[in-house]
Amino acid sequence: MLLKSSLIRAVSQTKGVITRGYKAKAKKIPEFTQDRYQVSRKSFAAVTDSDVSQFEKTIGSKYVVTDSEELLTHNVDFLKAVRGNSKVVLKPGSTEELSQIMKYCYEKNLAVCPQGGNTGLVGGSVPVFDEIVISLNRMNKIHSIDEMTGIAVADSGVILENLEKSANEHGLVVPLDLGAKASCHIGGNVSTNAGGLRVIRYGSLHGSVLGVESVLANGTVLDLMSNFKKDNTGYHLKHMFIGSEGTLGIISKLAILCPPAPRAFHVAFVGLPSFDAVLQTYLSAKRQLGEILSSCEMMDKDALAAAIQHFGLKPPIGDFPFYMLLETSGSNGDHDMEKFTSFVDHGMETGNILDGVVTGEPSKINEIWKCRELSAMAIVSRDGFSFNYDFSLPLRQFYEMVPVMKERCQPLAHRVCGFGHLGDCNLHLSVCFPEYSQEAYDLVEPFVYEYVSKLKGSFSSEHGLGFFKSKYLHYSKNNEAISLMKDVKNLMDPKGILNPYKVLPLK
Repeated sequence: MLLKSSLIRAVSQTKGVITRGYKAKAKKIPEFTQDRYQVSRKSFAAVTDSDVSQFEKTIGSKYVVTDSEELLTHNVDFLKAVRGNSKVVLKPGSTEELSQIMKYCYEKNLAVCPQGGNTGLVGGSVPVFDEIVISLNRMNKIHSIDEMTGIAVADSGVILENLEKSANEHGLVVPLDLGAKASCHIGGNVSTNAGGLRVIRYGSLHGSVLGVESVLANGTVLDLMSNFKKDNTGYHLKHMFIGSEGTLGIISKLAILCPPAPRAFHVAFVGLPSFDAVLQTYLSAKRQLGEILSSCEMMDKDALAAAIQHFGLKPPIGDFPFYMLLETSGSNGDHDMEKFTSFVDHGMETGNILDGVVTGEPSKINEIWKCRELSAMAIVSRDGFSFNYDFSLPLRQFYEMVPVMKERCQPLAHRVCGFGHLGDCNLHLSVCFPEYSQEAYDLVEPFVYEYVSKLKGSFSSEHGLGFFKSKYLHYSKNNEAISLMKDVKNLMDPKGILNPYKVLPLK
């Protein structure tokens, strides 16, 4: 359907994968985290042969890993940014086995690192020292999906894409979509409070997750499962585990509310002259597209250029300072397309939109999404050493930090760009250098955190704190809040064995 002179472009490749990271040379094994960052080991016990024998009795020798090559895959994050030195990986197959493991570790003062798909971006999913890795890969059963209520109950080790496919078979959709969904676990998503592409439509996991089952540090199984959105019986303890990154307990099972799957999807990719035009277009999208708006993404020309340069993509439209990718999902394709074309036409009449493409064809939708998704992969894997951040910022100051960082870091930095989820105020900032250096580090940190604090934003919008960001917590939370967090940690995990050195400041 022709909107303006050249509004529809042909595209035909498959959808890419979102990944972001801290270090670009992904094939190189990093040095040990403890050495690079000069971290002091806490007074945990070291794993002995006797411990290994006990674990083999608990879960079977087949699921106790001590092989050095396999250990390496669990000791290094998938971005090759951090590296632990764990001597054993345990793969429990049930909540009961996980409970027995934690009870033993608590008694023996053995620290553990829970691990799902190991797709985290802040160093939270791998050990810092020799913590025991507890892999949840085997806890991968989907217990039930109720098409009437929309409630899915699944083990934490279920891969997000598998849960999505099962939900689709019941006419439902998981309210979370990530580029890493082919490998990330739903339990890991919940424990990091992952955001993704459609928070504007479905909200955060704090609203979608109805209940969790969690194994505490001492092996106690805490059953907080629920089949209701409304349950006002006391404190909502489930929320403590959503986003706590395995530091308060290990999520073993969860119930999540899955809305009906939309029958029609449409995507628009538009070019804009300024960030003010981006804001005006977003406001127009909320007013004109309303309930069918499911994603609202923004990227600047440098972010798109990275994907084009490193992956040879053909851009859907010409060269513009800013781009927006908007997606609608509804029940009536003709109605949705009519609203979308009217929205784009209005934007072009006002001058906020200079050119664009709108389509409901699946192959074209996938190709357009690649422009947004592969920009992150290009920056992380092929653009030198990149510092990457996920900030929540006031909408009017959403892009302000990008030109500030350009002025601060150039000419040393060869690319400074911004992209992200405009619909939920989540900016991804990337500052790229030819290679890592202390000079580059000092230009970027802690300046970026101080700037976010000045804008009263959050320096971790959806990726958590993990190891990398824990020392900067004071930029987003005051001393009283941090003190209370530490009190909760001490109450739930008095020996500190659950994912140590993560989330809370070490000092």
